[in-house]
Amino acid sequence: MRHLNLASLLVIITNLEIITSHSFTLWCTSVLLRSNSQDRQHQIIRMLFVFLSSVGFLFNIGKSTAVQSELRITTILQEPYTMYKGSQLEGFCMDLLSEVAKKVDFRYKVHLVKDASYGRQDDNGHWNGMVGEVVRGEADLAIAPLTLTAAREQVVAMTKPFMQTGISILLKKDISEGMGFFDFLTPFSAETWAGIIIAYLATAACISIVARVSPSEWSQPQSERSTFSFAHSLWYAIGALTLQGAGPHPRALSGRVVCCSWWLFAVVILACYFSNLSLSKSPESTQLSVKGFEDLANQNVIEYGCLSASSTLAFFKNSDNPVYRRIYEHMERSKSLVLSMDEGIQRAKEGNFAFIGESVSLDLAVARHCDLVRAHEVVGMRGYSIAAALGSPFIKNLSVAILQLNEAGKLAYLQSKWWASSCMADKAKAAAAQPHGFKGMFVVLALGLTLGTLLAILELASRSRSSAAEQKKSFCRVLTEELSLRFRSSNRATKRTQESVDKETEKA
Repeated sequence: MRHLNLASLLVIITNLEIITSHSFTLWCTSVLLRSNSQDRQHQIIRMLFVFLSSVGFLFNIGKSTAVQSELRITTILQEPYTMYKGSQLEGFCMDLLSEVAKKVDFRYKVHLVKDASYGRQDDNGHWNGMVGEVVRGEADLAIAPLTLTAAREQVVAMTKPFMQTGISILLKKDISEGMGFFDFLTPFSAETWAGIIIAYLATAACISIVARVSPSEWSQPQSERSTFSFAHSLWYAIGALTLQGAGPHPRALSGRVVCCSWWLFAVVILACYFSNLSLSKSPESTQLSVKGFEDLANQNVIEYGCLSASSTLAFFKNSDNPVYRRIYEHMERSKSLVLSMDEGIQRAKEGNFAFIGESVSLDLAVARHCDLVRAHEVVGMRGYSIAAALGSPFIKNLSVAILQLNEAGKLAYLQSKWWASSCMADKAKAAAAQPHGFKGMFVVLALGLTLGTLLAILELASRSRSSAAEQKKSFCRVLTEELSLRFRSSNRATKRTQESVDKETEKA
């Protein structure tokens, strides 16, 4: 300090003017000029102390003021973004505001926009709604499903979008359209139908074989005809499959095991068929008569409209697409605009009206009202953002916070939380049943057929053993003769029966 001359001190004090006030600089200069060289060192130390104390005081004051101040947040009532639960506000936007406030570190106080409007510029250039409150300084931030548009971006600062949306169509479900001639086959896939047909033929063949092999079912193959021919077995199996029944029923244990397995298989298949059939004929699975905006513009049966004074209406109004222009002109000509989302949803539920709106809001309507459905086409993709005054220091930090929440999956979680569907039945949309869904029943049927066949063979083997002992022949020879007789005597038995009838006729 003792090597500092007057000129150097003046330069240092002059540079302090960048941070301090002009009056403080003048005071420092006057004190140094009045003081002698001995007191100058003490005066410099005193001024530096006063300067640092002042800066620290001002910094603490600013910091405490920033911490204690509350940001004024404006919003609008719209489910599920912001809604009342008792006296408190809740919803997607309230949860988002809480998460963002934690990251940016600010306190806030929420109020509802006075005119219940999002923000639209009138003919005089004045803005209403939430955008107007931010422009006039009545609110620091506006958090709501506020669409990011070029017009709004010119008068307020907007963050990165926290949700992506577009424009789509909301319609009432109609189960009378899209029905085909062969829709009764849709409950099962082609592979499943093929498996059922194979199982049916295999069961009929097994019934016929078991009836021929089992001596309890066909005791006299030399003189009698087998009751269960292959044709009759086909008729018997189809009767069981349709729950009509066809007699006579098997008498042998082996035949009954095979038939019981087929009955169980048929009951499960029929239950699954009728269950899937009822779901496949539900409104959710039918085709829409209006699949997109071109279909909407080319028909004059269904009336359509959107929310008045909205960004959706502005999209159709400012579009150069001829289809969108026709839609806008029709809405203006027919005066089909609605004043609120609730009105548009209600008119769509009444039928013969298509409500055009933002896809995210329409998805919520579909989740809450089970008789509504949204068209698949989505146009005019845009985003929802938080609005602040132009030049606001919060915009950068808010955008970073939104990106961090999106990368962490928090925004997706909040959307799944507040867009949960109450139409549980419609969620179980019918799909064609695949073969792997019936693995168990096909296995049970196969085991039943195998067991029945083995029992029939055991029954024949037991009888052949008894016959072999009586005739003093080998067991294998008697068994072979029995099998040959039972599988080759069908025509012979028929001829013998016919000869018996002829003889009886001659005797008469």
